Order: sequence, then structure tokens, then C-alpha cells
Amino acid sequence: MNRYLLTLFAMLCCRYMAAQEYPQPDIDLQRIVDDLYGVQDTDLNYEDLYENVAQLLARPLDLNSATAEELRFCKILSEDQIRSLIDYRETTGGFLSVYELQAIPGLELSVIYRLMPFVKVYDPASRLHTSIFSRIRNESDNYFITRYERTLQSSQGYKAETPAGDRFKGSQDKLCMRFRCSRPGDFSFGFSAKKDAGEQLTWNPVNKQYGFDYISFHAQLQNKGRLKNLVLGDFQSQFGQGLMIGGIFGMGKGGETITTTRRSNIGHLPYTSFTETGNLHGLAATIEVYRHIYTSFFYSSTSRDAAIADGEDDLSIITSLPSTGLHRNTGELAHRRQTGEQRSGAILHYKNERFDAGILYNRMELSHPVLKTATLYNQFAFQGNTSEQAGIYLNYTWQNVTFFSEAATSDRHGHAYIAGLLGSLTRHLDIALLHRNYSCSYHASYSNAFAEGSTTQNESGTYWGWKYTFSRRLAVAGYLDLFQFPWLKYRIYAPSTGQEWLTRLQYQPSRKVILFAQLREEVKSRNNAADTSTLYTQARGRKYNYWLQCDAGITSALRLKTRLQGSSYSIDNHTTRGIALIQDISIRIARWEITARYALFDTDDYDNRQYVYENDVWLAFSLPAYYGEGMRKYILLEYKLNEYISFWLRYAYTRYNDRTSIGAGVDQIDGNIRSDVKLQARVKF
Repeated sequence: MNRYLLTLFAMLCCRYMAAQEYPQPDIDLQRIVDDLYGVQDTDLNYEDLYENVAQLLARPLDLNSATAEELRFCKILSEDQIRSLIDYRETTGGFLSVYELQAIPGLELSVIYRLMPFVKVYDPASRLHTSIFSRIRNESDNYFITRYERTLQSSQGYKAETPAGDRFKGSQDKLCMRFRCSRPGDFSFGFSAKKDAGEQLTWNPVNKQYGFDYISFHAQLQNKGRLKNLVLGDFQSQFGQGLMIGGIFGMGKGGETITTTRRSNIGHLPYTSFTETGNLHGLAATIEVYRHIYTSFFYSSTSRDAAIADGEDDLSIITSLPSTGLHRNTGELAHRRQTGEQRSGAILHYKNERFDAGILYNRMELSHPVLKTATLYNQFAFQGNTSEQAGIYLNYTWQNVTFFSEAATSDRHGHAYIAGLLGSLTRHLDIALLHRNYSCSYHASYSNAFAEGSTTQNESGTYWGWKYTFSRRLAVAGYLDLFQFPWLKYRIYAPSTGQEWLTRLQYQPSRKVILFAQLREEVKSRNNAADTSTLYTQARGRKYNYWLQCDAGITSALRLKTRLQGSSYSIDNHTTRGIALIQDISIRIARWEITARYALFDTDDYDNRQYVYENDVWLAFSLPAYYGEGMRKYILLEYKLNEYISFWLRYAYTRYNDRTSIGAGVDQIDGNIRSDVKLQARVKF
């Protein structure tokens, strides 16, 4: 009875609130990192990967039109909660305000607070009774940002004594700008431009550079009759579980043990990130052929960075495909856009309320064949200039359980499949089960499926995840992943097995205080470093990571966060350790918000480097690795001139106690101190 009274009360309140406008809260990237992203171990550009996710999450979903897949992408709601939200929307005829979420059974206030930055209720009259040009002109979800960054110390690449071929041709300034105007389910258009530090601002049409080194743009229309989605320019696509066609989303095993397991089947999306690799350029569309039957297709033609060498019979070959996006000196410029890449694909899919299935085809062709230098572990690596895959996917939801799967095959007799279950067994217990098998010879350049390794190749494994919510204050979660690599891998010159488990306890005694503790163990084989013979032997390496954190709102204007994280790595009866102690403070004073950090770190070696998220300017991602012995601090100032204009200033300072230089090669900085400054301005229209 109380549930129905609460529903009636919330609906009556929201009828009065519907005519009012409420400010859209900014997304909390720190909370996203703590919840979604796993412990980082490999040398990937995490800042670029996660900035891409932040871009997508920063575009609030329309609560009245968001699909289950789009809601899943937020990684906040369980399957039971998604079903309750959609059932409520269908029963009431739609939301009038985001505050109406309080009336949905099973959505507790703590979940609603996390969800609110990602959703919005749009006035349907503004879409139905105005032209698209009027909607664009009057849309409030648009912005322009400009960003400036610089490292105050000069690296070797800027010094006169550096050989001319290695010397950077541009200034130390990094410049970025981005504009976007969008309304979910209706339209989106915008552009991004970036010049990295050391790159030139130059106009050279012959080399396809028009001012900035990197320029991206897109235009999108949605839900125009049978045309459900059309993207021109730069885009990314994700269908099925990402075995064949996956966007750059970068989520792995982390503190959220359930929702990150399943990839969202969200189709074509505009590409707005500053990441210079992974985007497609051309046209992508989804058309409703018949009720519940859709066809999606895309075509992309662009240029990629590549190291080109002379092969046999005077044929040029690709020896590597650099992905840094840096073009600062003669060597890096020699790789810039050296090969053409064409990609095309088609998907025929059926979708209704609970069932989603499709057939996929994908093809990639490079202007030059890939022929990498042969090593012990890369004998199954992709070679040639064409790659094709075909596959099927099937997702089905029954009550509070969702089944998801995809199977694919590639040329050269490669195959891969993945299948899993997500379920809410009770109001308190959620589970996830997943099994994957990727053969050594399977190749898909733009895949992004669940995996222990960095690619969907040479791996099989089984994952169990669980989360038990005792109350709105206390929850325990964990997972166990058993995996094996049938063929050799980098630094593992034999077939091997491994395992990983994690346990996380979170306690929230009040809305303003969050405590969590997390422990993770990973066991993998590695070549024996002491073995100097040509017959390599392996040893089992065991790594522990632990986190302890207290996040407390002292007052409405003052917030403190204390974090202790560390690790240990044992192999060959030798153990090394690393630790980081971090203190954050956040203060709001009138139109100012001030965030500062003081951190101490001490790691024995690179295996124990500590990845720690840092607050940054709006929609920028900072996830540096604390390595060695030293201290790091930063201060971030945000000033909101009014509801339309905001400014950010960030200064970061790192001092190492165990070295006399930082970095290596052209990036080496003499001395033990590095300091960085960043400025950003945002204008909302």
C-alpha cells in the first residue's frame, strides 16, 4: 500500500514541477572511475580511452525515449531496475520530470542520485511543433570549449642540441577545441580539433593538414520516420558484444562487477573524442525495414598512421600501425596518414521489447599489406591488407534475467564466441555469468569484447560476478575470472593459464559519506627473467591490489576524500611493493569550486605503478601512473561566471626523489620536477 501512495504522491508533485526548469547536474567522473573501471595494468592511453566514454555519458538521455540498451550503457541500473523504469514509463505515458524517478519501485534514492546526471526529460512540444532549425537554435544542450595545456619544463625534443630529425617542429603548447549541439533521439552535430604539444599549426593540403593536426566533425539525425539513425562524418559503432564491431569504450573488470560485463547494443554514435585512432569516417545509417526489423550499414574511408618499408618485389609493406597520434618530429611525421583504410559493414537485426538478434558482416581493406617482423609470439598476428568477419548475435530478456551472446568467424579460419547471463535473482542479489573463446587466428581490428587481454584473440575464460545489497547503506560485490591463453603472448613464450578475483565492500552511512574497501588478486605466467637460454621457462606472477577510501561531505560546501591504495607483485620468490596515499579536498564558495590533492607514492618497480584518477577540467580525463618515489599535488579552480560561461584553471606538480630525469628519449625532462598547467573555457548557448 505504501508503494502505491508514494507513486501517487510523486506523480502529483511532478505535475506541478513539470513547468519548471531544473539545472542538469554535471557527471561525477570520479564516481564513474571508482565504480566502473578496473585496476589498470597495461600501457594503454587510459586518458583518451575514458575521455571517449565521458563524452558519450555527458549527453543526457531522454527518459521518455531511452532504450534499454542506452540505459544499460550508463552502467548504473540493474536489469530489474531497467525493467521497472520501462514498465513505469509505459504505464504512466511518460515522465514529466526526472524527480518522478522516486515513484519507480526498486529505485532507491542512492541510485537515483547517481542516475540523474545522465538523464533528462525533454518537452515533447519543442520537438513536435517546431522545425529542426528552430530546435537546433533553441536547444540548451550545446557548448563550445577551448583548452590550452603546457608542460612548463622543456623535454629533449625542444632543445637546439637535439638532432634535427628528432627535434619537435612545433611549440610546447597543446590546443584543443570542441563544439557540439545535440538532443538525444533527435539530432547532433559538432566538431573537434586538437594540436598536441610539439606539433605544428600549419596549412598543408598536400599532407591533409588544415591548421590543427587532428580535426573531427559529425552530423546526426535520428527518428525521422523509417530513418532511425543517420551519421555523416566521424562515427563509431557497437553491435552485439563487440566481437566484430565495437566502439572505443575501454571498460573492463572493475568495482562494478555486473553491469560492465555486457556490452550495450547501441548501434552508430557520433565520434566526438580527441582520441585520434579508432574512429570511422564516412556514413552510417539504421533504417526500419518493417515493424521490428532494421538494417544498419556503414562505409568509412580514411587515412591511418603507418610505418611503411620496402618489401619483396618492390612492394611497400606496413611494419607497424602507430596509435599515439603524435606527429612532432621528422620520424613521427613520416608515419602520418601513410595508408588508406576502407571499412564497410552491414547488420540485419530484429528487435522488440525483450528479443534482439542480428546478422553482421564487416570488411576492412588497407592500401598496403601488413607484414610485421616475426617473433615467437606473433605468428598468428594479422597480415595482409584485407580482413573480413561475419557473425550473429542474440540477446533475450525474460523477467529479471538477460541472456546475451555473439559468435563470429574471420578469414584465415578464425572464430570467436561469447555468451553470458545477467540476472536479479532477488531484490538484493544480482549475478553475472560469462564465457568467451577467441581463437589464435581470429582477427577483428575494431573489436571491443570482454577480455583479459588487450585484443579479442588467443583467449578463453569464464567469469562469475555477484553483488549483494544488504540495504541502501551496505553492499558487497565480487568476481572470479578463470582464463587461459592457448598460444604464446608477449613475455609469455608458452601456452598459459591465469586467474583473477576481486572483492569490494561499500558502506554509505549517509548521503554525504561513502566508504569502500577493495581487494584484488591476479595470477599470470611470465617468462623467467633469470633465464638467459634460448629455451624460455615460465614463472607464476601473483599481484595484489588493495584500496581503502573515505569520501565525506563535511558540509554542503566542503568535501574531503582520503584514499590509500597499494599493491604487491611476487615472482621467482621475489616480492616488490607499491603504495600511494592521497588526500583530496573540494570547496564551493559562491561561484567558485576549488579541488586540490596532495599525494605521496613509493613503488619498488614498474609492476607496482599506481594508477590514480585526478579531477580535471570539464570532460577531460586524467589517470596518471604514480611510479617511483615522490610527491604529486594539483589544484583545480572552476569559476562559473553565469549559467552559460565557465572557466577552469589546473596546475599540477610532481617531484621525484629517486631520479635526476623524467621520461626517456625525446620526451626526457632534465631534473626531478615536472609541472603542468591547463586552462579551459566553456560557453553554453
